[in-house]
Amino acid sequence: MRGLPSPEGRASFCAKFERAAPISRIESPAKDGQGRLNTSTVFWFAILLGYLNRGTVYPFIHIGPLTLGTYGIMVATGLICAFFVIRADLGRRGYGAEAENIIGTTGLAGLVGARLYHLLEAPSEFFAHPLRLLFSTMGFAWFGAVIGGFVALVLLARHYQMKILLMLDIASPAAAIGYGVGRIGCLISGDGDYGIPTALPWGMSFPNGLVPTTEKVHPTPIYEFLGAMLIGYILWRVGARAIDGLRPAGEVFALYLILTGVARFLVEIIRINPRSFFGLTNAQAASIASVLAGVFLLLALLRRIRPQTVI
Repeated sequence: MRGLPSPEGRASFCAKFERAAPISRIESPAKDGQGRLNTSTVFWFAILLGYLNRGTVYPFIHIGPLTLGTYGIMVATGLICAFFVIRADLGRRGYGAEAENIIGTTGLAGLVGARLYHLLEAPSEFFAHPLRLLFSTMGFAWFGAVIGGFVALVLLARHYQMKILLMLDIASPAAAIGYGVGRIGCLISGDGDYGIPTALPWGMSFPNGLVPTTEKVHPTPIYEFLGAMLIGYILWRVGARAIDGLRPAGEVFALYLILTGVARFLVEIIRINPRSFFGLTNAQAASIASVLAGVFLLLALLRRIRPQTVI
């Protein structure tokens, strides 16, 4: 698989693009001092458009002798985005906890949990080839990441002498946004996290993906990205009300469990994951558990009169 074009190639492409379609009047935060879009922005935007139209995938990027998986790059990008969200949330709440420590510990625990949960979904296969599958970069489960991240956040809350529900509230918007950004890695690498065939105009095919398909299918990673961004925004706004003392601590986390559970349950309807019991996928069963836990926590919090009271 070839890597992305060189900087010289990008510059040449962007120059031709600008001559063909002048863009000096386009308003954007990514423009230079003269009000023109910089060439890197034009290039990456054009690459994205071409990608969506043709279903081109880049499972790996080659930089000299170095080979980087695009899924891993986007997971790292998601963690970076989550870091900035957590740092901003800590700042607006007036806490001095280290955002880099929180995101590093939680991110690592989430990845380990996601990997182990995925492996234990098919225990016979895992125990047949434990070492090879344990260190494979393929296969991560969302609910395992939630469990691993939850355990890490509980320990971090004790370390920073913070209320557990408060720490979970702070991490929830970041978790939603980081997850959404990471899902773009599934799209770019074509790792099989797409949906069933569709005739909709935005359907995509992945003939050169890690899990190839020539049929046009639902680009479910895009759906999950958009849903995660919306959930992250909602949680951020709810968190602002909690800071003012208008909502109880823990409500943001409860809503995170509910909204992400519902979003994942719905997207699984058009995913190609195998069904286990009652016609549900494993992710749908986990989503139901997430929603029920969130509803139970939310009802318990709403019974409490005083805002910012924690369990």
